[in-house]
This record gives sequence, structure tokens and C-alpha cells, in this order.
Amino acid sequence: MQSIVTGSSGFIGSRLSYLLEKEGCDVVGVSRHMQSRERDVKCDLEKDCLKEEVFKEVNSVFHLAGHAHDLSNPKKSLQTYIALNVDATIKLALQSAEAGVKNFIFISSVKAGTMNSLSEPVSSEYRNIYGGTKLKAESELLRISKQFDMKVCIVRPALVYGKEVKGNLSLIKRAIEGGWCPPLPKIYNKRSMIHVDDLVKAIVLIEKMGENGQVYTVTDGYDYSTTEIYDTLLDLSNKPPPRFRLPLFVLKMFRFTPGPLGHKIGKLLEDDKFSSSKIESLGFQAQLKLRHLNETLF
Repeated sequence: MQSIVTGSSGFIGSRLSYLLEKEGCDVVGVSRHMQSRERDVKCDLEKDCLKEEVFKEVNSVFHLAGHAHDLSNPKKSLQTYIALNVDATIKLALQSAEAGVKNFIFISSVKAGTMNSLSEPVSSEYRNIYGGTKLKAESELLRISKQFDMKVCIVRPALVYGKEVKGNLSLIKRAIEGGWCPPLPKIYNKRSMIHVDDLVKAIVLIEKMGENGQVYTVTDGYDYSTTEIYDTLLDLSNKPPPRFRLPLFVLKMFRFTPGPLGHKIGKLLEDDKFSSSKIESLGFQAQLKLRHLNETLF
């Protein structure tokens, strides 16, 4: 069995490729960077399409390539997100369907919204440009799934953690280790998360058992508060608990700071809770929690 994994050099894509190969699948990795497998393809999907021969004997396509939410580059335009997250996704799905691919698994995001099925109406409201373009891609994939004999499933991961993770978790951990993270106040919000190794296991399960046109939200089944996340990262960094904590009202004041800082503080305060009951009905159960940040299942 052969599969295409786009974004195969990324944090999630590299782990997914490893798991698929471990289970006996021949993987064709697609990335903007050269890789080591013989059939790997260097391709910028934002600008180019895959050649027809790449799809030879391919049963499944796992599409992870996309522009992530990027606060460090506020000038990144809506069109930039649309070009890769929407247009390239549609082109790849059409190529896959016309080549006879049986399964198309699209890695979206919980930021796309709260729909449980692609058959539900697409809301015009979305959480940000990144989530909006993911939601638009999901809608277009539904249309394609009705036109061709190709199963389309959507995976919406919660915040992904694991060894070598980037983003806000990595930033907080580095700040703690460097001694420049302020002692955060007690914050009792609820946030869903998922370890990267559990996520890729869920993706493979969805490819095998998922139903056409369905959205599967993936979490580790536990809701973390910012305080739990902060205290866990302290422990993993061998740092003692703070003797005093920043007053909550001070942090809330900085929430209204313009730009990325205010947004990041807002993320520390707000809820971001999701249910993974649908994929759990397929038999999925996460094995790792945040305290296993630096551990691996395989």
C-alpha cells in the first residue's frame, strides 16, 4: 500500500510518515524541502501541482501542507492563506480523485469552527483568517467527495504538543528555562490538547475506519487550565513553583495590548475546549498527556 503525505517534513507530517512506514506503508513524502526517501518529491504546492506519476498505485493522500496561523507576520495576506490552504487543497483533491485515490484525509484545525459533519451548512463566521481558509477548504472537499468515488475525512486537531513542538508552548517553556517567564497567576480556563504521537495514530485510524464527509476532532480527552500547563512546564524544566504569582488583573490589562502580545495573553485566559467523542467511538483513546511532552509512543 502506498500513501502520499504532504507537509511530510513538518512536526506532524514527519511523525505520520514514520508511523505509516512502521505499519508497512510505502510513503511518498511531499515537501518544499528535499528528504531522504527515494520516492519523496520536492514541490511547493502553493505554486505547482504534483506530476501524474506521483499518484501511481497510491491508495491514500494525507494532506497536511498549509500556512499556519502566523502572528509574527501580520502582513501575510488573506490571499496568501487562500493560495495554499484552499486553492492548493482543491487542486490536490481533484488530482487525487481523478487518479483513483480511495482516501483523502485533510488535516484541518479546531480553529475552523465547531461543525461535526461536512454535510452541515458552512458558517460565514470563523475564528481567524487561518481558521476561515481551513473551513473553506473543508466545504470544497465536501463538494468533491460527492462528485467522485473517494472518501474524504477531515481531522481537526486541538493544540498539538510533543517533543520539538513550536509555537506558544515552546515559547513558554523556553521562557521558563531561561528565567524570563513571569510567574503566571492562577487561571482556571479549559483548553483541549493532543500529543503529536496520539494525533498521528488517530489520523491513521480515521483513514481506515472514518466515514466519508465526516469531521473528527482529536484531543487527548483532558481539559487543561493555563495554570496546569504552566506548572507542568515548570516541573519538566526542573524549576520550583513560584513563591508569588502575577495578579490576574495585571495580566488581563495586558490582554488589550495591540498586536501579537495581546493576542498571546488572550490565549492564556480564554477557553478552547472541544469534544473528541466521535473519534472515540471508533476506538481511539489517547495514551499520553502533557506531562509526557518529551516522550514518544514509537
